[in-house]
Amino acid sequence: MKKTSGRLADGREIVYYDLHDDAAARTAADQRPMPPMEAHSEIRHDPLLDEWVGVTAHRNARTYHPPADECPLCPSREGRMSEIPEPSYDVAVFENRFPSFHGAPGAVEHEDAGALFRHAPGAGRCEVVSFTSDHNASFADLDEEQARLVLDVWTDRTAELSSTPGVEQVYCFENRGEEIGVTLSHPHGQIYAYPFTTPRTARMLHSVAAYGARHPGGNLFDDLLGAELASGERVVIDGEHWVAFVPYAAHWPYEVHLYPRERVPDLLALSEEARAEFPGIYLELLRRFDRLFGESEPRTPYIAAWHQAPFDGGGGDTAVPGSDTADPGSDSAGPGSDGDSDGAPRRAAREEFALHLELFTIRRAPGKLKFLAGSESGMNVFINDVPPEAAAKRLREVASR
Repeated sequence: MKKTSGRLADGREIVYYDLHDDAAARTAADQRPMPPMEAHSEIRHDPLLDEWVGVTAHRNARTYHPPADECPLCPSREGRMSEIPEPSYDVAVFENRFPSFHGAPGAVEHEDAGALFRHAPGAGRCEVVSFTSDHNASFADLDEEQARLVLDVWTDRTAELSSTPGVEQVYCFENRGEEIGVTLSHPHGQIYAYPFTTPRTARMLHSVAAYGARHPGGNLFDDLLGAELASGERVVIDGEHWVAFVPYAAHWPYEVHLYPRERVPDLLALSEEARAEFPGIYLELLRRFDRLFGESEPRTPYIAAWHQAPFDGGGGDTAVPGSDTADPGSDSAGPGSDGDSDGAPRRAAREEFALHLELFTIRRAPGKLKFLAGSESGMNVFINDVPPEAAAKRLREVASR
């Protein structure tokens, strides 16, 4: 893999990743007349839910469903410059012009004497990852070599962003389909570098810690994976280094979790053997999703989400909060915090985490979508219309191998 960094006309970074080390030099300049990027990101603390909320008014101006011949992710051509100056590319990554998180970290400030209204800079970084220069493709259309390149790109970006001061968690994800809310149809994903540990991850870490306290020497992730393999009823793909299954309490109509057999905290720690097997298994999962509802249905909308262990937010040794006494909203963690003095408990919690990918669709049947209505949106209680065992059976039935 060859990596080349450059700058766009407004100062944002762009990084090209080529499959082969002998690829041509990436020297094309961004010739668009653009003012410097202006982004003001703020996070505010919700004291009732103990969560941080991003406030980013500038994102209202982001690109929304442009015509195909004006796609900002297609390679540039004469008379039509895009976000990617080169006339061709393998994978390109660039800073989002309308980021949810941007800039350097800062201290938490209070707007009231009781410290109920707390806010801080929405530090971090948001990147766009264009998986291919082919506008009409999808991730499922990539060959295994290209899919492996994307995996290596996710890994490289995780390494770089996790070393950025103030970043506590790196989240690689893809949204596909207008039903999901995608505003650009070109095959792409995003990466968010958060200035705090996200609520869902903090909750998982707390569950793992509580389980370990009840079962000394045990790990919740390991035991869940072992139980799914022992049952087999919800296993979709059983590979040498990866296992894909529908979770027992799936939230979505069709939801698959993909775990490496060897527990690792993040993409950086994956073995070469696991990296080599991943493209074939992941592409097969995506293609099965596209076959779920028959040829008369458009391609299945989905979200693919990598869950990685958080980092320490200081650009140094990795250390994260591991319990509800050191969560993103407490005084001992989050923006402007040093966390534990020695970091040892937090590093231990990080090592208990298991990297995994979550893939799910909001389509529950042909022509029918699963909306997050009153129970899900108001109470965070999911109602699943498809029994997980039935979903797993269907995903096995549409296998191509």
